[in-house]
Amino acid sequence: MPVIKVLRLRPSDDPLSLPSYATPGSAGLDVAADVPAALVIPPLGRARVPTGFAIEVPPGFEVQVRPRSGLAARHGVTVLNAPGTIDSDYRGEVQVLLVNFGDAPFTVRRGDRIAQLVPAAVARAEVVEADRLDETDRGAGGFGHTG
Repeated sequence: MPVIKVLRLRPSDDPLSLPSYATPGSAGLDVAADVPAALVIPPLGRARVPTGFAIEVPPGFEVQVRPRSGLAARHGVTVLNAPGTIDSDYRGEVQVLLVNFGDAPFTVRRGDRIAQLVPAAVARAEVVEADRLDETDRGAGGFGHTG
């Protein structure tokens, strides 16, 4: 099990919870918004929402930033670059890029759960230039080629 260190970036008399699993079977760690005041995202608008912490991801891993299904289903709010990636060498504040695809403004308040973090192993590849690629039955078919 990878260990992810979390550093709080802003002192508070009422600190937010660290990222945590909601249930024993949860794949993602819930993340809360650390906004100083209500942040309104208009329909089709987007915003970088701070979390108030930085993390240290162990080498060989990434942490994926994923949407919360409830926000998407109820409000049309999701993570714009889903899944976002936090690399093992990044030490800045974790921020979540939310987009509002709903038809009403969406308000983010301090402590609202806005995303989930999922640790994942990373495989590194060697890139080699080739003169040709092996042929397959599929070939270059893509973007709905199977119907």
